[in-house]
Amino acid sequence: MDIRTKQAENLIIKAGKSTNQKEILKDPQKGIIDVKLFEKALKNLIETEEFIYSSLPSHELNSEESKKFTQNLLEIRADINSMLSDFGVIEKADEKVNISELSQKFLIITTKNNFKKALQKLGVDVQQIVVASVPLEIDDMKKINPKIPEAALKGINKKIEHVKNDIQRKTEKLGLNEILVLVEADVNGEVLGERAKEHYNAHVAVHEKLKDISSSELIEIFNKTLS
Repeated sequence: MDIRTKQAENLIIKAGKSTNQKEILKDPQKGIIDVKLFEKALKNLIETEEFIYSSLPSHELNSEESKKFTQNLLEIRADINSMLSDFGVIEKADEKVNISELSQKFLIITTKNNFKKALQKLGVDVQQIVVASVPLEIDDMKKINPKIPEAALKGINKKIEHVKNDIQRKTEKLGLNEILVLVEADVNGEVLGERAKEHYNAHVAVHEKLKDISSSELIEIFNKTLS
């Protein structure tokens, strides 16, 4: 390995490090290379590498040179982090803030507590989440479980009223006009989504594995819903 390659690698390492928080690296997922962003980062890297040679033998930079050098490193870091996030290795630093801001418009209805926890972890205010473990109409319970005994429907009906009251209370208290049903592609999610459309003119989004939803996926759902 020649000295230029080694120095370039060191610059990449410096550029990719997060200075304000501990970085948690995840296993990479399938993704698409952002070629333009890669070329931009590479161009910046080559330009930044020139400071190594222009500052020989001391490698000392004056204030203007330092400003340009560090600005390039920050841009490279941002581009590298963006590409890493495209493959699920890291999450963009500002995604939690974006989720908090984007979710302010919605009351989110989902079907399980672990889905609620996943959304809360990504930055959604827990007050804006309703867990509907039962459908919104008692007749829909028979679609979910055709063999359910009639005696069990009384208790379920009370739970349905509780969910409806919770939805009404939160929308009024928080001033939320948009309702988003976020569910998996199962019968519970399908039935809930259909009724929520009917009762609340709700938006419905389906995710394959909601407890593992990523920040970028949730942001995409919010943006599509708002567009």
